[in-house]
Amino acid sequence: MSATALWIYVSGSLTLIIGIITFPDGMPQEHGVDKVLPLGRMFFAIPMAVFATEHFTNTAGVASLVPRWIPAHTFWVYLVGLGFLCAALGMAALVQARLAAALVGMTMLIFVLVMDIPATIAQPDSRFSWALALRQLAFGGGAFAFALSPWSTRLRQPPPERFAPWASVPRFFVGIAALVYGVEHLLHPANTPGVPLRQLTPEWIPGRILLSYFVGLMLIVAGGCLLVNWRARLAATYLGLTILLTVVWVYLPMLVRAPTEVLALNYFFDTLLFAGTVLLVANAIDPRSGHDSPAGKPRLA
Repeated sequence: MSATALWIYVSGSLTLIIGIITFPDGMPQEHGVDKVLPLGRMFFAIPMAVFATEHFTNTAGVASLVPRWIPAHTFWVYLVGLGFLCAALGMAALVQARLAAALVGMTMLIFVLVMDIPATIAQPDSRFSWALALRQLAFGGGAFAFALSPWSTRLRQPPPERFAPWASVPRFFVGIAALVYGVEHLLHPANTPGVPLRQLTPEWIPGRILLSYFVGLMLIVAGGCLLVNWRARLAATYLGLTILLTVVWVYLPMLVRAPTEVLALNYFFDTLLFAGTVLLVANAIDPRSGHDSPAGKPRLA
């Protein structure tokens, strides 16, 4: 097993253990399908810890993604890796989790502005460049959704009133990505579902094409609901569950077949992070109205 794969398992396992030990008592307060929503925090934190370790075990590979005009590539790779690791542990343990999530969201936006948009402009015909840019945007939306929700503190403290105008931003970030991803699934069903990147779904996965179409339709419907703010909480909840089940149906078997392959690990945790992102957005929406929860007003469980 490579050092990269080893530390992926170590960091993911440690974050999971911390999350289990410190898991809040909010889960029993939810009802029905909403019981899965508090898990979004862990589905987000564990992949963040996993990808943080790659900044230290695959430093040269990550550094190659940093734009040339930015000096000290290695320094920034280590700094971002350390920041992601601290943020993941903070979110798992609910220690300065609101600050950690806000910083992760801002970092993702910086990635979009500094790396993804220039790459998309350079290759406007590449659907994968667009997919990567929207992926970072969605991840940032998930982090902001958690930071703007009462669930980011142990005492369920709502964020300050001054952040109320920003409550709809995470919904838009994830809604745009979901809508575009859904269309990509319908146009290219052979690619692995979830985040439409280059990997093809293995032929031995049962119902792979039908599954891709189903996930695509769910992405389009949920993305539209999020953008127009109609039944947004319900749509995001079922989309998060769909992506989570996709992880179990597609990416887990792929990982079991190649447990030490870094690419399989990356795809597994990348899609899990997308599922966590959608669930965080759903959990931040007021369950009484199905619309954005106003900052400063705690929602009822």
